[in-house]
Amino acid sequence: MISQSTLLLIILWCLYFVLHSVLASLRVKSYVADHWPSLMPGYRLFFNSVAILLILPPLYIMFAYPGDTLWAWRGPWFYVTNGLALLAVAGFIWSLRYYDGGEFSGLKQLRGNTRTVEDQESFHISPLHRYVRHPWYALGLVIIWTRDMNVAFLVTSIMLSGYFIYGSRLEERKLLQYHGEVYRRYREKVPALVPLPWRYLSRDAANELLGESK
Repeated sequence: MISQSTLLLIILWCLYFVLHSVLASLRVKSYVADHWPSLMPGYRLFFNSVAILLILPPLYIMFAYPGDTLWAWRGPWFYVTNGLALLAVAGFIWSLRYYDGGEFSGLKQLRGNTRTVEDQESFHISPLHRYVRHPWYALGLVIIWTRDMNVAFLVTSIMLSGYFIYGSRLEERKLLQYHGEVYRRYREKVPALVPLPWRYLSRDAANELLGESK
């Protein structure tokens, strides 16, 4: 039988995913832009702040009520899983150089008094984007599934994995609206989350696709 803490954890994660998706949607952002345009420069910063605050309750429940240990990596698997996790963390840190930190945080929009709904960053293909369309989600999946697993963390891992898949699809709807045909062609050539040896972009192919977007 499911425990009260596990049920609460599921509810909190569901609330987080729903609110996160709603606030990130073009419909909500367009509504704000149409009715309160003066709020748009701070919208991204507000969105990030809310996301950080809302993630704290489920994380607290996850660590405060972990439940039984289901499995723990031992022997050679300890080094394999933790090595993969360290590589994923290093990949995430390395990939930051290819993102506009000011726009991602919302500070750029606030300083520039940007009132448009669309993201201002142009279409780009980082080295990791040549192999998967959503490298941060892919790296996140590696990190969470290489950890020792208890009941609360398993629930969290399953729900986060599902949301990464669902969230990537929502994000792509926006990217198709922002970048149109060039993103559609990119999506045909590169997998979403799991690298595939036969589906990737060479550096020349990526540069050619970027040239078509300008």
